[in-house]
Amino acid sequence: MANATITMDDLLAGTSTTAKQLVAGDMVTGTVLTVKKHEVLVDLGAQGVGLVPRREIGFSRALKEGDEVTASVVDTELDNGNSLLSLRKAAKDRGWEEVSAKQENGEVIEITPYDANRGGLLVEYEGVRGFLPVSQLSAEHYPRVGSNDKDEILQRLNALVGQNLSVRVLDSDRKANKLIFSEKEAVKEGLAARFQSLKIGDSVKGVVTGVVDYGAFVNVDGIEGLIHISEISWERVSNPSDYVKVGETIEAKIISIDKDRLSLSMKQLTQDPWLDEVDKFKVGDSVEGTVTRITPFGAFVQISPSVEALVHVSELGTGDNIDPEKVFVLNERKSFTILDIEKDNRKISLSLESKSKKK
Repeated sequence: MANATITMDDLLAGTSTTAKQLVAGDMVTGTVLTVKKHEVLVDLGAQGVGLVPRREIGFSRALKEGDEVTASVVDTELDNGNSLLSLRKAAKDRGWEEVSAKQENGEVIEITPYDANRGGLLVEYEGVRGFLPVSQLSAEHYPRVGSNDKDEILQRLNALVGQNLSVRVLDSDRKANKLIFSEKEAVKEGLAARFQSLKIGDSVKGVVTGVVDYGAFVNVDGIEGLIHISEISWERVSNPSDYVKVGETIEAKIISIDKDRLSLSMKQLTQDPWLDEVDKFKVGDSVEGTVTRITPFGAFVQISPSVEALVHVSELGTGDNIDPEKVFVLNERKSFTILDIEKDNRKISLSLESKSKKK
């Protein structure tokens, strides 16, 4: 039997699968041949030798001869016949694949911000740059500050740089190179369970996360609570920061449960001193008090540490031109007569004590 004739075409056809032509963008695996100061050479087997350039030496500094690496082909026609490879691009490509998988599965992942700006935190995850906006921070980390103080917001965000945070991928677009994380989304299931365990009237402890003109924000086991200025103290509060400080642990009562926030009260954990002090007064009593507020409809007068009463404009005389600001001076003390006491409405009405009665 005669031997079959093998042609050159047959030989080339037989090697075509093992020596596949490289194309820019391909992912290839090879073995490190040499690690030099300005380049790393990678053995790609039948596909030749790849070169990782100087600009990526820092990225690949830990490589040594014999290591297996995965790289992305940048150029297949360098002058020396080698292919130009990128380890960084390969890592980023793998990172985008990881991001897509995490987003699709809704997985909670750990990130560590490397920088901050006033809009949020800068993050790198698996070689891909991303962003965690301020609006997507949890109640624990959201920078609640007064009067939109941008410098304080940045200071609070800088404190989160280098910390491990649990997040979910909120949005990703590889073509637009956009990757957005959310800490709020990562904790929402746990918060839902905690909300279920709470009820109005419960006493809870929390850490003050922000003090603003209208009250104080409190982190209650990851849930945000707000103590309105009117619920801080039985006293009339002008400045909430006189009563609570950021970082302070306080106790408060739940007075309302909204969709994603608790309404809290500090003062309702104590007896209302107004109820005790009002019993010292009765209709017809002559009292002295200090004018605390002057309004178009009258003046408010402090007649004891916790009891404030009102002198209505109608008690100042007849006519439409009576002006309380011409009758009273802020912080002055005057003598008054108690006209009415309404305990249920926490209201005491006064009239100016006449000069003849004072005599």
